[in-house]
Amino acid sequence: MARPEKVQAVTDIREGLENAEAVFLTEYRGLSVQAVQDLRRALRDAGAEYKVVKMTLAKLAAGDAGIEGLDEYLAGPTALAFAKSDPVATAKALKDFSKDHEVFILKAGYFSGNVLSPEEVSRLAEIEPREVLLARIAGAAKAPLHSAAGMFASFTRDAASMFSQLLDKKESGEFVDGGEAVEASLPVDQPTETAADTAEEE
Repeated sequence: MARPEKVQAVTDIREGLENAEAVFLTEYRGLSVQAVQDLRRALRDAGAEYKVVKMTLAKLAAGDAGIEGLDEYLAGPTALAFAKSDPVATAKALKDFSKDHEVFILKAGYFSGNVLSPEEVSRLAEIEPREVLLARIAGAAKAPLHSAAGMFASFTRDAASMFSQLLDKKESGEFVDGGEAVEASLPVDQPTETAADTAEEE
């Protein structure tokens, strides 16, 4: 029989998966404690939560949530970034962090029922943040009708193109050709000697 704490952990992860707007899988091996803290802070500012979880429990939670296609990425020292409000802002925070930390690996994402490759997450990060889009909408509302129509078309084009391609890939069965994840030699809830406990406690 499963221990109560494991059952609760699976429940917590499942609820995180179900309630998040998007989820991003990252490998943090080699990051310092300070770097993990900086990443957590950046993700909080983007409306996301960064959690290190056991991969065996994450696989159970994904299965319970009816999510397919993530098992191959749920291996090794993997942490989950739950985008609670804005997937674009979360993807951008992760991409920006990866530019300054070569050991940080963005493995995959899960958004709108689709598994995203690292390249697709990068493209998602390039869409303008929600606040910018809302500001442009407000500005367009004050413009003449023909000008507003042109502005709406401009700032939605990239997003529409990306989502169209995601749907095409999903329908054609060509979505995501992920690589094999590396198995970790340490338990995932104790990531490394540099970032283990502090990463969980902050």
